[in-house]
Amino acid sequence: MTSYLIRRFGLMVLTLFGISVIIFVLLRVVPGNIADILFDAAGMINEAEKRELEQAFGLDRPIPVQYASWIGGLLQGDLGYSYVSERPAIAEIAPRIPTTAKLAALALGFSVLLGVPLGVISAVRQNTGLDYLLRVLSLSGLSMPSFWLGLLILMAFVAYFGAIPIYTEPPQTWWDELLLFSVPAAAVGFRSSALLMRLTRSSMLEVMRQDYIRTARSKGASETTVNFHHALRNAVLPIVTVIGIEAAFLMGGLIVTETVFNIPGVARYLVEAIRWRDYPIVQNLVMFIAVIVVTVNFIVDMTYAALDPRIRYSD
Repeated sequence: MTSYLIRRFGLMVLTLFGISVIIFVLLRVVPGNIADILFDAAGMINEAEKRELEQAFGLDRPIPVQYASWIGGLLQGDLGYSYVSERPAIAEIAPRIPTTAKLAALALGFSVLLGVPLGVISAVRQNTGLDYLLRVLSLSGLSMPSFWLGLLILMAFVAYFGAIPIYTEPPQTWWDELLLFSVPAAAVGFRSSALLMRLTRSSMLEVMRQDYIRTARSKGASETTVNFHHALRNAVLPIVTVIGIEAAFLMGGLIVTETVFNIPGVARYLVEAIRWRDYPIVQNLVMFIAVIVVTVNFIVDMTYAALDPRIRYSD
């Protein structure tokens, strides 16, 4: 187990290093930088002023030197300064992380609480009217983009309630915050719940055909015990994998949803930073999302060992 943890941690570090190199190089390979954008927006024509601007941002230095400077500062907790706002990058990023985290947590909670139980019910009631209804519902969820569903929700609120549930000012209480985020969370979580529903159904059906399920029934175990204690417990591994993937995706994949509902989160800010070539913001946000992804994958691997006693990571 110790050997596995060391290898796994080394792989995480190597993955993050590779991502940092890729994002750093790609940002500078793409034509145009913050100096070009500001130069064109201001209507400047003096190339000397442009070179002074690039020098002020450190863009005239070789790429390896810029990368070493960024990584060195990152290891010391210095994320640099935003080129656009001229404020510390941490001051721009930190207030937006809780907003996206809360929205992602609500969306993930909605998808798990809705998708897993309905998937179990669909498997238990296989080929019944309820099963067909749930399968159609899950296909609808997978077919509808979350941003399109979000727009439909906004139009429905305007038509029936005369109000639009978008982020206009910070909520004053936790209840206001819950109400504000519940609508976009449901729009995003509906698709994830549909995916979890279908995966839970297929995994449950595969497990329920096993001999030990028939043995449990022959011994007089109740349907609840068979379905949830024996079947679901052994069908949960692929479900945990998808939940981990969805959790990692939601931290950086809420771009359109945050835009539709005017939510000042990480994903929306990342798009704005890319548009302005705000290198310190883009680099640090991508690294933050990468850390979330590799950490969630590590937690999923550890959860495997806890849920399935047959899995052992040997030295």
